[in-house]
This record gives sequence, structure tokens and C-alpha cells, in this order.
Amino acid sequence: MAGRPPPGPPPETETGSLDQPQDKVLRERLQTGFLGIIAFALILFMLVQARFILISLAIAIILFSLTSDAIWAISTRLKVPHWLATTLALIGIALGLLWISTTIVAQVNEVVLTAIAYAERAQESLPVLTEWLGPEAQERVMTFISGFNIPGWIRSLAGQASGILSGSVLVILFVGFMFAERVWFSTKIERLAKDSEDARQVQEIIGSIMHRVNRYLVVKAGVSAVTALFIWAIFKLAGLELAGPVALLTFVLNFIPSVGSIVATVVAALLAFVLSGDTTLTLIVAAACTATQFIIGNIIDPMLLGQTLRMSSFGIILSLAFWGAVWGIAGMFLAVPIMVAMMIVCAHIPWLRPVAVMLSREGLPDDGSGDEKKGDRPRAA
Repeated sequence: MAGRPPPGPPPETETGSLDQPQDKVLRERLQTGFLGIIAFALILFMLVQARFILISLAIAIILFSLTSDAIWAISTRLKVPHWLATTLALIGIALGLLWISTTIVAQVNEVVLTAIAYAERAQESLPVLTEWLGPEAQERVMTFISGFNIPGWIRSLAGQASGILSGSVLVILFVGFMFAERVWFSTKIERLAKDSEDARQVQEIIGSIMHRVNRYLVVKAGVSAVTALFIWAIFKLAGLELAGPVALLTFVLNFIPSVGSIVATVVAALLAFVLSGDTTLTLIVAAACTATQFIIGNIIDPMLLGQTLRMSSFGIILSLAFWGAVWGIAGMFLAVPIMVAMMIVCAHIPWLRPVAVMLSREGLPDDGSGDEKKGDRPRAA
């Protein structure tokens, strides 16, 4: 018995040998999940901290995309030299942004001054407006409304509006440098891609995003302008003040899908009641504004956009909520263009295609491949 070797470790069973790879895979998945959460938190932190620069950059990219199509149309159809068309476009962008910024600031200041002048009248009108709710409900509503610091909110809004001028200057600089670098975009894409086929696909994706976003913004601008014109006419016919600011507010808010038109109609009705104090006139103005928003937003707008935006309505609301929380009001304006870009990009990446399916309306994500056949300009530019 003394010459017998000591007993070795017990042999591993088949079940134990199978558990180790499973534990390793589970551990790797948990590490990947935690790393993903940390990366998302860092990206979200950067989006919030650098939102002024990122918002200006996003607006500059949209203006660059819109202007590129305009420059191409002018240079090819009117036989204008490309450098001259680019110079005229930059001058137009600069003058247009400065004019829009000063107009918004002037209209906001007018609204602030008028709101201060009508503050007492608004406080007197609130009990009349909530009288039909009953004494108890009226008291609760008045207590709830009194908790809002409306004058302070109006003053902060005026302060934020003054920051539009500095943002416009930054956008102009971004657009100018983009036009200076645009001749090298295709070369950079070809050198970043693995081969010419990948470079061509990337250029097609970028061209499809530009085409979809440009069409959406152009149609939305036209529809919003018509809606604002009708709202201005309603206020003028009713003999109410602030017809211009209300029309401008309607034009801006209509770029926010679903929510914007509702907010614009509610604001118009409240201002009508505050300015007139007449319940009958307020109901007429509210009904006219509601009818205008309903007809244009639910009949004309979908007819003009057609299949340009085949996105889920719930996805649009989620995008509005997320970008509104991250970038504020500016994020709500940029939510749809960002969502269009995300859906097209995800549709071309196999492991991200489920995201595109969830963002699409019918579960059939559009990768924009049909834009090359429908369009009449080469998207590789």
C-alpha cells in the first residue's frame, strides 16, 4: 500500500465541462451589456454638454444639404458657374439666417411686452374660463396654475431667443467651411472605405438621406407657411392683436410633428381669450384654427409628402420625447430628420436592421435605394 501513488483530483464530469463555456459566454454578454450602458451614458452626457455646438452643426448640415441641391439646379439648368452659384448661396444663407434671427427676437420681444401688459387681464380671465368646472375644481385649477412662474418663464424665453443670433453666426461659419471642403468629400469616403463598392454604397446612403430630409423640409416649410397665413388672416378678421407673432409661432411649431399643431392651436385660443375677453369670439377663433390645422395637417400634408416618410407614428413620438429631453425645443425640430437618417442607415446594416423595422410604419424599412431611380441628379456628389 505504501507504493501506491496518491489519489489525483476527481475527473471532471461531462456536465461540469459544459457549464464552464456557458458561464464564460454569460460573463462576456454581461460585460458587453455593461460596456454598452456606460457608452450610452457617455454619449448622452456629451450630447447634453455640447448641445449648443451640436445643434448648430446639425442645422448647418441640413442647410448644406438643402443648398447643395439648389446649387446643383442653378448651375446645371441656368448654366451658372459653380463657384458663382456657391457664393450666391452662401450670401443668401448668411442674410437669411440673420434676418430670421432678428425677426424671431423682435417678435419674441413684442410678445413679452404684450404679455406683461395683459398679465392682469389674463389673471382676471382665468376664473371666468374655469367657472364651468365648479367651485372645487376651479380652486384646484387656479392653485395649479398659480404654481407656474409665467413671467419668469417668459423672461427666460426672451433670453434664450437672444442666443439665436450667436447660434446663427456659428451655423454660417459651419456651412462656409463645409462648402470649402465639399470637393474632398468623395475622396475621403473612398479612402475610408475598403473598396470602391463600399464607397459607392456609402455615397448612395448619404445621398438618400439628403434627398429624403430635403423633400420633407421643403414640403413642411410650404405647408407651415400656408397654415401660418390662414392663422394670421383669422386673427386679423377677428380684430385681435399679435396676428404676426401668432402666425410666426404657428409656422415654427408646425415643424414639430403631431404635437406642434396642437400646441399652436391651444396658444392661439388662449391668446384670443386673453386679448378679447369674449368667450364667443374665442370659440370661433379656436374652431377656425382647429379646422385649418386639421384640413392642412391631415389631408394636404400627407398628400404632398406621400411615401417620403414611411415612419412609425409611435417612433416619431419617442424621437420627439428623447431629443426634446436632450436638446430642448431645437431637438424636437431635428427629431424627424435624425430619425430619417437613422432608419436609412440601420436598413443597410444587417445587425441593425431590426431597429429600422421598428422605426418603419409597416415594418418594411425603406433603405432609400429607390431614390437613385426616381431622382435626376447623381447622388455620389
